[in-house]
Formats: sequence, structure tokens, C-alpha cells
Amino acid sequence: MGILPISAVERLIRSVGAPRVSREAAAELAKILEQRGAVISAKAVKLSRHAGRKTVTADDVRLSNE
Repeated sequence: MGILPISAVERLIRSVGAPRVSREAAAELAKILEQRGAVISAKAVKLSRHAGRKTVTADDVRLSNE
């Protein structure tokens, strides 16, 4: 079981124009988003630690996604 709710991912896909979304498609996108999110999060944590902070900021996340 993943972290992201499948129903939220289905809504995301529908929000860009899909009239119908299979559960498998939503589950696959959720898996990809979770993997990419974990990579970005790990980079953001490294940036915050490098800056001497315990708190990960929005700037850390933005920089990690570049």
C-alpha cells in the first residue's frame, strides 16, 4: 500500500481532462509520484542539513526539484 490515496491521483488525472481513469493507471501514477517525491525529499533534507537547519523549507524542496 502506498502513501498517496488512489482517489486523489484519479482526481489529479481527471483535472487535466481525462473523462475516465482506470484504477491501474491511477495506481501506477501514484507509484511514480511517490518514488519521485522520495528522491526530491531526500535531496531537500540534505540541503536543510547542509544549511544547519532541522526544518525542510519550501525553498529546499524547490531547489531539490531542479
